Amino acid sequence: MKSESYLSLLIAPFFLLLLLLAFPSTTAQKSTRIGCGHSSQHRKMDTVGGIQESRGAQNSAEVEDLARFAVQEHNNKENALLEFVRVVKAKEQVVAGTLHHLTIEAIEAGKKKLYEAKVWVKPWMGFKEVQEFKQADEEETPSVTSSDLGAKQGGHPPGWQSVPPHDPQVQDAANHAVKSLQQKSNSLLPYELLEVVHAKAEVIEEHAKFNMLLKVKRGSKEEKFKAEVHKNMEGAFSLNHMEADHS
Repeated sequence: MKSESYLSLLIAPFFLLLLLLAFPSTTAQKSTRIGCGHSSQHRKMDTVGGIQESRGAQNSAEVEDLARFAVQEHNNKENALLEFVRVVKAKEQVVAGTLHHLTIEAIEAGKKKLYEAKVWVKPWMGFKEVQEFKQADEEETPSVTSSDLGAKQGGHPPGWQSVPPHDPQVQDAANHAVKSLQQKSNSLLPYELLEVVHAKAEVIEEHAKFNMLLKVKRGSKEEKFKAEVHKNMEGAFSLNHMEADHS
């Protein structure tokens, strides 16, 4: 009887040791599975926020660098020769990082064209990737074409006609208006064009006229201005009228 008791005492620690060795192994397997699941989730670009205007707007060095990167990546992938000109519009979306939605003006075969790019950035990893790059979809065909905006006579309808705000000619006119506004300002803070809200154009005799509502920024303050800019046959812009919009 005593020998059986001694045998039980000897066997019990042995089984306890086996249980202790088996438990960490099970825990480690669970940890490994969880870690693998997390890695696969990390590779997905789950959308967690809506698209909004980029905090740096389209004129910031960071956004321009991303646009140049997108153009270069497109050139490398498609064996193309696009030449970057400028960022027309910039928006961003919070994902696992930031997804930048860019409208880019670039030159292809001597002609200016608009392209849309999506660039995914994860700054903490030094990661950036072009998710999409394509020529911008044409909006409804405007009554006033780019050649009309170049002040060519004949073939254009009379009166003011709506034109796409992102049209390169409209953007050039808007930038001229903001530059003129800055020259007349006594403020040390520069005006920055955020957006052409809407635009109309009219071609009369030897010049084109642009009527635009502009959203601008000076420091942390955003303002809206109504502007009328003229462009002559030589391509020179002149500001005809500009006033604050309080609507």
